[in-house]
Amino acid sequence: MMFIRTESFRTFLRLYPIISVIIAIHIFLWLLLLVPIPLTSFLLQQMVGFNYLIAEGEYWRLLTPIFVHGGFGHMLFNSFSLLIFGPALERMLGKFKFICVYLFAGIIANLATFYIEPLDFAHVGSSGAIFGLFGIYLYMVILRKDLINQMNSQLIMTILVIGLVMTFINTNVNIVAHLFGFVAGAIAAPLVLPKSSGHDMITIRRSIPTRPRLQIPKEFSIKHILWILLIILVIIGVFM
Repeated sequence: MMFIRTESFRTFLRLYPIISVIIAIHIFLWLLLLVPIPLTSFLLQQMVGFNYLIAEGEYWRLLTPIFVHGGFGHMLFNSFSLLIFGPALERMLGKFKFICVYLFAGIIANLATFYIEPLDFAHVGSSGAIFGLFGIYLYMVILRKDLINQMNSQLIMTILVIGLVMTFINTNVNIVAHLFGFVAGAIAAPLVLPKSSGHDMITIRRSIPTRPRLQIPKEFSIKHILWILLIILVIIGVFM
């Protein structure tokens, strides 16, 4: 299963530097929330996606909300969702394309929030960017089956159904950001995914040796079971 992590901490940092840096930023900014200093409070306030101030010309607020969260639980579940669902795409797309599509989805989500929600609407969180990753996965499930196996496809569809339901039944969710981040990821997918060689999957895997199609493990260990439970908990937490 492509969402189960078996790397050591050091190996994870080496293989997935972009995700590691993003999560480190999440944690650092959350720690700033705990520091009762006016300067840190001011800096964090400058990162909130407040529509009124964006309309006044503070356009950096279309980017900064992607990295800041409203509390420990918010930060924890978004970081874990990135840790679970991001590595396969960072490996497949490469560092540059991955960070570009991640930020693109997040910014599109925040732009849509700005234009659709009222001026007094304020928001934080990386959910729009993370939903962009889900958009890429859905594109793979539908149009690039050479890049994802059946088990992972079924898991992605299950996650998307849960996400769609929870997005609309919870009141404390930025529905606009989720939907437009997802659409942005799906639109960007054909531009960033590895090109098909026109041959069978074996040829594709051989032609891209450093970015292989990830396979199902032959046997599940206790570690695999724990990761599956963690994935379930993260899915529930992200959409609550």
